[in-house]
Amino acid sequence: MQPHKVEGWINTPVKDEVKFAAEVAEICSVYHSAFDAYKEGRHVISTDEKTGIQALERIILPARQGSCEKQEVTYKRHGTQCLIANFEIATGKIVSSTIGDTRTEKDFTAHIQQTIAADPSGDWTFVMDNLNTHRAESLVKLVTHHCGLSESLGEKGVSGVLKNMESRSAFLSNPAHRIRFVYTPKHASWLNQIEIWFSILVKRLLKRLSVKSTDELKDKIEAFIIFFNKTMAKPFKWTYKGKVLSA
Repeated sequence: MQPHKVEGWINTPVKDEVKFAAEVAEICSVYHSAFDAYKEGRHVISTDEKTGIQALERIILPARQGSCEKQEVTYKRHGTQCLIANFEIATGKIVSSTIGDTRTEKDFTAHIQQTIAADPSGDWTFVMDNLNTHRAESLVKLVTHHCGLSESLGEKGVSGVLKNMESRSAFLSNPAHRIRFVYTPKHASWLNQIEIWFSILVKRLLKRLSVKSTDELKDKIEAFIIFFNKTMAKPFKWTYKGKVLSA
């Protein structure tokens, strides 16, 4: 036994096994069909926010022969940024990312608007978690507008599509819409492939980064995305059947 060692594990509370299995099956189906969809000009995107990315100014001694890089334990804080990123399932590239000070409903809807602007008349499927901003009134109105729908949406908190998050989710996930959202089960955002890319971002950039402002932090993240897309991007192998995901 080695009691000093600790390993993490994923415990997803499942109240309805049948519903959970159906939701997982849908996400896996979306991932597996993404490559054929891409050939047909349809877009399958994994989307999420990475919030609270700190602009830290560190004291660093560079690596040299016989000695690794050294970082002082103290640092200066220069604020935070929020990254909203899209991982394109079929290519493994990050597309139409946005970086800003906040992650409000307005921010997220503007991000989706910016994303679909790349192909305004195209088919878009977004995989994301159940955050309230991902099931917002403004998203419903955006889909209604871009899909040319004429149905009455009702009133938020009172009636119709806009009544509550459940009714909005049902509308936004409607497969009949050319812009739709597929939601991961509750407590299972690890099913979202963008989370794998966020771990790459942390390991390759953020863990050792030293910047003097949020503007510099933003520039570094944008530069890394360009570098990643040119040199590292490739689709993840979706192997979920109780197995881990691998690149």
